[in-house]
Amino acid sequence: MPPDDPQSHQSRADDIVITGVIQRDRLDTLGGTSVLSAQQLTRALRPTLGETLSRQPGVSSSSFGPNASRPILRGLQGERVRILSDGIGSFDVSNTSADHAVAINPLTAERIEILRGPAALLYGSSAIGGVVNVIDARIPVRVPKAPVSADALATYGSAANERSVSGKVEVPIGDRFVAHVDGSRSKTDDLRTGGHILSPALRTEAAASGDPDIASLATLKGDLPNSAAESWEVAGALAFIDSNGNLGVSVSHLDNLYGVPVRYSFDPAEPAEQVRLHMKQTRADLRGEIRTQGGFLDRIRLRAGFADYQHAELEEDGTVGTTFSAQGIESRLELVQAKRGGWEGASGVQYYARDFNVVGEEKFLPANITSQIGLFTLQSLDLGKVRLEGGARYEHARVRAKEDAGLGTPETRRKFDALSFSAGASVEIIPSWRIGINLAHSERAPSAEELYARGPHAGTQAFELGNPNFGIEKNNGIEATLRGRGTHYTLSLGAFYNRFSGFITDTRVPDAACEAVLDDEPLTLSCFQYAQSKARSWGIEAEGSATLIHGDRGSLNVDAGADYVRTTIVGSGPAPRIPPLRLMGGLDWTSARTTTRVEIEHSFAQNRITALETATPDYTLVNASFSIKPFANNDKVNLTLSANNIFDVTARRHASVLKDYAPLAGRDIRVTVRVGI
Repeated sequence: MPPDDPQSHQSRADDIVITGVIQRDRLDTLGGTSVLSAQQLTRALRPTLGETLSRQPGVSSSSFGPNASRPILRGLQGERVRILSDGIGSFDVSNTSADHAVAINPLTAERIEILRGPAALLYGSSAIGGVVNVIDARIPVRVPKAPVSADALATYGSAANERSVSGKVEVPIGDRFVAHVDGSRSKTDDLRTGGHILSPALRTEAAASGDPDIASLATLKGDLPNSAAESWEVAGALAFIDSNGNLGVSVSHLDNLYGVPVRYSFDPAEPAEQVRLHMKQTRADLRGEIRTQGGFLDRIRLRAGFADYQHAELEEDGTVGTTFSAQGIESRLELVQAKRGGWEGASGVQYYARDFNVVGEEKFLPANITSQIGLFTLQSLDLGKVRLEGGARYEHARVRAKEDAGLGTPETRRKFDALSFSAGASVEIIPSWRIGINLAHSERAPSAEELYARGPHAGTQAFELGNPNFGIEKNNGIEATLRGRGTHYTLSLGAFYNRFSGFITDTRVPDAACEAVLDDEPLTLSCFQYAQSKARSWGIEAEGSATLIHGDRGSLNVDAGADYVRTTIVGSGPAPRIPPLRLMGGLDWTSARTTTRVEIEHSFAQNRITALETATPDYTLVNASFSIKPFANNDKVNLTLSANNIFDVTARRHASVLKDYAPLAGRDIRVTVRVGI
């Protein structure tokens, strides 16, 4: 991303990484990081978290249509990526299936941070891939100076006729209390794509059908059927703030009704379904901090959350086919040490529990309860030119599946003890340039879905079989970085290599494996079974920016990035749904009140595939935007006009399970207005 002030050597807001127990400059981190704030976030904002972040280095998206899109980090997704809301989990079931949306609304985000590397493991053993932290500042931590502080955002997007609006208001009550209210609403029609809905291979198959309705699918273009959505969220918070710390609580409710793009059947006897999901979540959060005013500890932080989540999968006539429900609680207590010379650090304890149940015709999992308790520490020693860092996490997990007569499964209990640790160092080779290396060992307990799945899962079009005897998934990794900045440039290079043992993945197996648990019922879906094996993964990430021209009227900046990951299942071949090599670049002219930007993203073809995947062709997206602060003395009013996928190309993400049925958005003209007082 282009620098806001290319002349500055000092850390800017988007260079400081907040996520983690120690705040630090991105130059000093030992893993890959990305930060979106202010104007960058306004320009990148989309209705889903995955699409909002998909243009960051090392990040792709599950892209299950325009409404269910989860971030993918370094080719890892689902259980290996933690999605956080201000440091606490999202309390949803988006890790269970690609068609389940993340219960975090990016419209209310003030800042989004992405961490990969040692600091990510502080948030759970499931963060092997990394952490995405959406910071909404819903619970205030400072008293506003003005009697009323407000911010509003409104967006229109042409590709889906998107209309969205969000806003927040904060009011000080006396000199120590602050009340906060925020809300958002978004509505979209079916997404307009850049060309044919079905991939070339599926169009050929459809055209060969003797059924005229199926044959007509070969020419289906334009709007993506059953992809409209409507959502709203409302929240309130109250915080106490003084010089010794703060304590606040918030309550929010999210309601999201969205369509799942049609996965067409070419069998006339099996009509395609147009399923919609209606998600509801009520959530309560608590955040507190005490400054100790001296001694070994500098501050004590508490963060906790509880949520009641439910979504119903609706048939075309509106009846409920299957209901997913989950109640979750998570809390973190962090003891942050006072900095002594070059030594700083923090330690803490984290607790998580989830009660999960599926009811209905597509139940594939018995009711289950997962609980985890973790102890963690991160220590850093700054010796000037050399910075040392080490961290460790111990986690005890329990997973209990209740007896289920319908699935034919007994009550089962498993316990796991996982130990993760890392050690690294960075060295300043010249002023503002550092090389770093980090060694990490991480362990992850298998999820309830990986252990106990035993039924049809329509979202993945598979009959899934788990394995209750799985052991812990382990990984040994090494990562090297080179980062630096000068008066008119920044550069970050990273390379990583991981060796997994007990790597859990789903694999197509003979239908007999699933038929054995069906009691003579016909198998209508492909049979997939979770298995553990060895895996190897390596990749690179690069990004940089430079100022080509700088003067009194403005500056001309250029930036570029690239990412690549290659993952192999030992003895089997390529891992499924791994993003291909991608190159990105942008050019912008920035003045005191305007920013004009053009950017290009090229994704190469992915031909390194499993036996059950289809190859994905390359594509190039060209975007442009213009942002202006219309009032000379008011930085809180901003207007952004952007055009995405200007040439209306048909693009499909290889990481998407639905890529052959649901391409990305076509040309999308967006207008965003942000107003603050």
